Amino acid sequence: MTRLPVIVGFGGINAAGRSSFHHGYRRTIFEMLDAERQQLTLRSLAALAGRDRKDLTRPEEQAWLLENSLIRRIQEDWFDPERTPVNRRLPLGEGEGQQLVVRSRHLPDPLPSGWRARELGDGQVALEPEPGSELLMPVEQSLPVSAAGLLPTGFAPGRLYPARSHPRGLQMAVFAASDALGSLGLDWTALLQGVAADQVSVYAGSAMGQLDEHGNGGMLASRYRGRRVTSKHCPFGLAEMPADFVNAYVLGNVGATGAGTGACASFLYNLRQGVIDIQTGRARIVVVGAAEAPVVPDVIAGYVAMGALATDDQLQALDAARGATAPDHRRASRPFSTNCGFTIAEGAQYIVLMDDELALATGATIHGAVPEVHINADGFKKSIASPGVGNYLTLVKALADARAILGDEAVRRRSFVHAHGTSTPQNRVSESHIMNEAARLFGIHDWRVAAVKAYVGHTLATAAGDQFASCFGTWQDGWIPGIATIDHVADDVHQSHLAIGPEHSEVGPEGMDVALVNAKGFGGNNASTALLAPHVARRMLTHRHGQAAMAAWQQRNEAVQERAEAYDAAACEGDFQVVYRFDHNVLDGDDLTLTTGRIGVPGFGQDIDLERGSPYQSWLGED
Repeated sequence: MTRLPVIVGFGGINAAGRSSFHHGYRRTIFEMLDAERQQLTLRSLAALAGRDRKDLTRPEEQAWLLENSLIRRIQEDWFDPERTPVNRRLPLGEGEGQQLVVRSRHLPDPLPSGWRARELGDGQVALEPEPGSELLMPVEQSLPVSAAGLLPTGFAPGRLYPARSHPRGLQMAVFAASDALGSLGLDWTALLQGVAADQVSVYAGSAMGQLDEHGNGGMLASRYRGRRVTSKHCPFGLAEMPADFVNAYVLGNVGATGAGTGACASFLYNLRQGVIDIQTGRARIVVVGAAEAPVVPDVIAGYVAMGALATDDQLQALDAARGATAPDHRRASRPFSTNCGFTIAEGAQYIVLMDDELALATGATIHGAVPEVHINADGFKKSIASPGVGNYLTLVKALADARAILGDEAVRRRSFVHAHGTSTPQNRVSESHIMNEAARLFGIHDWRVAAVKAYVGHTLATAAGDQFASCFGTWQDGWIPGIATIDHVADDVHQSHLAIGPEHSEVGPEGMDVALVNAKGFGGNNASTALLAPHVARRMLTHRHGQAAMAAWQQRNEAVQERAEAYDAAACEGDFQVVYRFDHNVLDGDDLTLTTGRIGVPGFGQDIDLERGSPYQSWLGED
């Protein structure tokens, strides 16, 4: 029988806070929480921000924590959007007799063509430029965009371990993967004793690579800024580094690895690889994730040039009828309402999957299950960014999966959809039509639509991971977040079979059996999956393995939950237990036990089996 990929751990960070134990999700429905859970949410935010948890009873401290999370104006502790550095061209004119006086040690070698140098004495040199030359003069200018989904103010993941000039995206990857491990409630080293070295896979990446000054951004800009390219710029900038870093410094993984890149659908692209590995038996444990840190001036300028981001002027114009005199940065992202562009954001999300047998054997907590991930391209397009037919295929196929497993009634009455919901005028029309048609096709009325980008912004490759974290929260606390930043649905949105609005919907922890998670990306990258609720996954495992096996799992899970909750309690006090094992148990070929039948790898309890045969071994006949 095909193995079921079960989600047994998750963790991460975005503008809402830490993902594990539903802290980030609860920030999005904060006003719906009881007093105890509000305090837990504030405590988690305070730990991230490095604030004194003793001050949480003060209303002004609570307000500060809430104001300094979710989408907001870019703050000067990151960079000042009013004063971003840029080089301006400065023509020197055609006339003779111009000169620049510089110190001798600053004299360029060789001189630009046509330039002359004349010694002035006392270490001074007069540079006489070629008539008509240009200089680049560093100046500061304001960005047209000043809203973003930033990590909670005060949180710096690079301070939690020896970051060694790591790009911010990789710092977040290390934190998020460590958070996912902490949520497991299982000792990772002990867990590896039950599997072979090639039965662990890691699939993670970023859509755009690491673009700040420590990655590709620094590499591409250094020569133009008169600086030196370092040995770290190029490798740290690669898009698959969120997998490589987790392999090398968090998990010590020697199994399959990779980064499936599908623009803003990349998280689901990587999840598909993990699901296939578990279904086919190639892996028993899979770590899937994404990390993206695109809130840098150069990237913002690129998306502004595309007309993709919500600018300050456009935001103010949206509210001009109400007399707005400034942009409402808090409501910059307004999915399916009258809107003007998406809000760029940073974040990292990782999940841990096991096959169903290993999940039961270890007592792992079950947060959900993924039966399949569908990916389809758009076909011929009139522009690379325009929508196409691919997302119709992926969403309808995911709904068909849910119907095949759960039946028509569950799909009609106990499903909801986590939309990609970018907050662009084009997306509100195209994605709403896709969801509306899919709902109509399967007989769904008033299909509840969630769009978490309204709260945390668009984290590009990580986006579907943000949606997953929100789904897990719904199955814990029983609320589907509304799209709180909107006050109406735009006239061109298709909604005859959808329920779109700002209000949170209380459905109960077991009120929804399945969430349809949808993702779309530039270039025609579409992905959708039917994420099964934990109570559904447990029902499926009971049917397959029997009541006795589930009772034994339940007993083992008590200790697992206790250990996981201890991690969460420590993290809420600022002890995040970030895993970073640099130069730790490094292996070389002499450490392996090599035979023609097996390979033994230190640290793993089972050898790699080389005698498992091949599906093609009989193709040459018996001679």
